[in-house]
Amino acid sequence: MFIVDSQIHLWKEETPDRPWVPGARERIRLNGHREEAFLAEEAVSLMDEAGVNRALILPPSWEGDRIDYALEAAEQYDGRFGIMARVPQNDPEEGERLLHLIKDSEHIKGVRLTFHRPQDRNWMIDGTNDWYWPLAEKLGIPTMVHAPIWKAELGQIAEKHPDLKIIIDHMGIMARCVDDAIGYWVQETADLHVHPNISVKVSALPGYSTQPFPNYNIEKYVHEVVDKMGPERAHFGTDITRLLGHGLTWTDTIEQFTKYYSFSPEELDWIMGKGICKVLDWEIPAEAEAVTVGAAAGN
Repeated sequence: MFIVDSQIHLWKEETPDRPWVPGARERIRLNGHREEAFLAEEAVSLMDEAGVNRALILPPSWEGDRIDYALEAAEQYDGRFGIMARVPQNDPEEGERLLHLIKDSEHIKGVRLTFHRPQDRNWMIDGTNDWYWPLAEKLGIPTMVHAPIWKAELGQIAEKHPDLKIIIDHMGIMARCVDDAIGYWVQETADLHVHPNISVKVSALPGYSTQPFPNYNIEKYVHEVVDKMGPERAHFGTDITRLLGHGLTWTDTIEQFTKYYSFSPEELDWIMGKGICKVLDWEIPAEAEAVTVGAAAGN
């Protein structure tokens, strides 16, 4: 099976010449990420151990809008990483300049926008981010969006910009919601299936359950997304640095889908990697494509 993790963060230690944004360390603790650096070398070692072919680097918000280390990692481990770049959402001139550069980047597969922090929460509705959607659509830049409270607005954007591929983070769940409290957020997200240009990351699942792994109590919500969106538009992901400190491994997160939850081989082929590659136009190596096709056919 060709496995692609749709979300990881890589970062270096904070230093005077590489400062984090104010309040970043507190946000890391609040969101359950480990504080020590997570470097490409460690990530690739863990990916090899678990059989993860690729991972998408989402440069973390605590480093601001910089993406230099993501680019360094992608160049060092060619073929193992893609990047969903950050752009300054509240600076249209600089943002437009960067989008034109991103379009021609070998390693950058799209952009990730966030609307969940106090400083950016209203940017989707107050006009701040209006410059982005038509330009990204024109340039063909897939866009991951973390905006739990703006589902109706995302649907309107998807309808207005039908050629813009929108990928919703973490099943659209509000931070720190767990167990059956995630049901409202998941239903809102799954109901966006009517927009064919929207897909969803079924990611960071253990963090949304207080029950022991494999978190059977939230399996029904994962199925709600997959059943409505279709497996082609539901993408496996870990946000692995939120899980490593809780005794979970990359292998555990894979087996949550492949061993414990009830998905068919055909569904898993799409969920675990093929679907996100299709959305991002990220070519799968011919030999891997042959293996996944053979597995789906039962050969």
